[in-house]
This record gives sequence, structure tokens and C-alpha cells, in this order.
Amino acid sequence: MQKTIRMAENPGISGWQAILPNRRPQPELVDSIDADYLVIGAGFAGLSAARRLNQINSEAKIIILEACEVAEGPAGRNSGFMIDLPHDLASQDYAGSADLDSQQTAINRGAIDFAKSAFSEYRMPDEAMRCIGKTNAAATPKGMLFNKRYAAHLEKMDEECRMLDAKDMQELTGINYYLGGLWTPGTALLQPAIYISSFADGLIGNKNIHLYENSAVNQLTKELSTESGTLWHAKTNKGSVKAPKVIIAVNGMIERFGYFQQRLMHVFTYGSMTKALTPNEISELGGANEWSFTSADPMGSSVRRLSGTGGDRIMIRNRFTYEPSMEVTKTRMQAISKDHRQAFDVRFPMLKNVEMEYCWGGRLCLSRNNVFAAGEVEEGVFSACCQNGLGTAKGTAIGVIAAEQASNAARSLIKDYKTEEPPKKLLLKPLMYLGANGYMRWKEMRAGKDK
Repeated sequence: MQKTIRMAENPGISGWQAILPNRRPQPELVDSIDADYLVIGAGFAGLSAARRLNQINSEAKIIILEACEVAEGPAGRNSGFMIDLPHDLASQDYAGSADLDSQQTAINRGAIDFAKSAFSEYRMPDEAMRCIGKTNAAATPKGMLFNKRYAAHLEKMDEECRMLDAKDMQELTGINYYLGGLWTPGTALLQPAIYISSFADGLIGNKNIHLYENSAVNQLTKELSTESGTLWHAKTNKGSVKAPKVIIAVNGMIERFGYFQQRLMHVFTYGSMTKALTPNEISELGGANEWSFTSADPMGSSVRRLSGTGGDRIMIRNRFTYEPSMEVTKTRMQAISKDHRQAFDVRFPMLKNVEMEYCWGGRLCLSRNNVFAAGEVEEGVFSACCQNGLGTAKGTAIGVIAAEQASNAARSLIKDYKTEEPPKKLLLKPLMYLGANGYMRWKEMRAGKDK
């Protein structure tokens, strides 16, 4: 008997979901049912996999099991940047080799096209996805140098970009904190909780797709193989699903299913969101009512000014911690909350009395060699995991790819994907913990005002 699979808790309350009107979740699984395909996880990868499976075979019965409520987990906790260009968090300025970056850009754009078509098909609210690009913001001379190098790299790739000066940044934001920025047009900006919830609700409008929320898989076992192939049996607290094909789309949590052990790095990043700004506070701030910055330094702060459901707010995302347990302590969350307050105050001194209403953490999964944890890991079981810090685009891409692999599709929507080597083995756990956290602290300290 396989040991029980325990899901990790999600730290803090995600502002993205909390500011939305209440949504009625789909019911918990309480029956024993059969399916043609079982998808475990209802994030970017899992929902994309289910949609692609249905495109390939509209008559196939597809079951999706989600451990919590849709958008409550990591998919609804990220910063909402669906980035098309190179975005390697381990590099100095996001860039890598030109050939690999061109391939990754093509994969990301295939994923964005897939997301756009879902946005249109499911008639999502406008703020779920806005294709307006993003800016790499620089608050230090080093950040400006990173942007200059990155712009030169993009020009070699024949990619459009535009440098912004301090005046441009102040007109956009209302603050004089930034020295400049680098704007690129291809990023889609998501309100991640709206996007994921709308995607899920759109999928279940199909009679052959069934979603069960609050239905964590605690065991996945192989039934006796027959001439027709292997049958997999997934158990939840109150029900079970039998299916010949399974797609596991749980990012780093796949280790708890017994796959890719000692090959995945479990990292948390953190966000905080203000309360809704008053009209006076909005006037005091000035600038545009919506903008979105990643940091020129990969270890710096992402900042978004929001205007929509939930009012006008500001979101800050920074800090990275390596957590091999996939859990975060309350003490850690309290320290992170203080860091976010500090990052907010130095940028927005005119809003020093504005409260941070929500603070949360979200799991990332990285591999040492920056590859997916993908492919058929056992007969009939396919992995769509390890998104290397770009869960929106890469999660969508690997979900589509896993669906095509599981269904033996004749053609792929992610045309530039090539089978990768597996994630490399990690060092011993104590060395990884000390080394990874020490390296990230050093990089964060070097980020200076960009943090």
C-alpha cells in the first residue's frame, strides 16, 4: 500500500482571491467513478491540460481533482505576469543563451496564445487578462545596467523593447523612486484568481469535464495491468477515480507522489496587497491608475498598481526562501510582512498610513538545469511540473504538452518544445538549504533599492 500523500498548506490569505466576490466551489468528490483521463491539480498546468485533452477528443471523460478551492493554491497567488521573453530567475538580468532564449520565447508565446483563446472562449472578465506588456523597473545604477544589457540581448533576438527614463517612470507611477525602465510589449497581465476561476468555470460548462474541489488525492496506486493497459486508482478522503491515463499537474508537490525526488528545489516567494485606496489617497499618489513592474534585478521587487474589482490597490512581491519541507512558518511570514511594509514605504511615502490588508506566500518549483519535470513517469502517468518560476506561461505550456503526450496527439500547439533532459540531482539537503538560502539572501542584499 502506498503511503498517504499529504498536501502542503498555503501560507497567508491571497489578496487576489480575497478581493473577489464569493464564488461557489464545485462539490467535493464523494463517489467512486471512472474516467478516460484524470488530471490532478487545477492550476495553470492542470486546467490547460484538461482543455487540450477535450480539444483532441471531445468525447473523452475528464476528471479534475483539486486539493483546495480553485485559485486558493499557488496558481492564484502569483504576481500575474504571463511573460513571453526569457525570464531565468537565476541569471543576473533574466537572459541566457540566445538560441535557448529564442526557443523558450516561442514556447511561452504558444502558451500565451492558448491562454488568449481560453480567455475568449470562456468570456472571461476583461481584467482576467490584459495584453499590455510590462516594464523592468530599475531603482539603482546596477539595475539600469541590467536593463541595458537585457535590451541589447533582446535586440540580438530581434525583439521589440523601449527604454524609459526617470521622467517617464514618474509620469507613469506618480513617484520619483525609479531611475528608468525597459518596456516590452508581449507580456499578458493577469488577475490570477479571476483568470483561474474563470478558466475552471468555463471548462465545466462541457458535459464531459468534471471538476471536484477540496478533493486532495491521498493515494495513487496502480491496478493490475491487463491486455488493454494499466489502470490507475486515485483515492481522496471520500471518493476515488479510476483512469488509464493520469496527468499530475501539481508542480513541486509531485515529489510527494514519489517522482523526481531529490531533483526539485522548493522555493517560496511572497506578496502583500494594500487595502483599497481612498479617493484622496489616489489623488495624492497620482500617475496612471494601472501599471505593472518586474524588477530589473531578478531578486528585486515586483510592483503592480491595480484598478478594478476590489478597488484601487498596490501589490508588492519580493523575498525568496528555499523551503524543502514545502511549508512556511508563521515567524517567517511575520518577517516577510515587515519587509514588504518597508519596500512599500520607501516607494510610496505619501501613502505611509495605508494598511497592508493581505500577505501571502506561494510555492515555486525550480530545477538546477532550468528544465521541466515532464514526460511519462510510469505507464499511463504523465508529469506537467516544475515551471521554474514562470508558472503562468510555462505551466500553461507544460499542461498542453502533457495532454498531447497522454493522448498521442498528431500535432502540438507548442511547436518549439523539444524533449529535455530530466532535472539534475540536488546536493545533500543540509547543503542545499544553507547554500540556496545563503545565496538568495546575498543576491537580495546586492539588489539594494531594487528590492
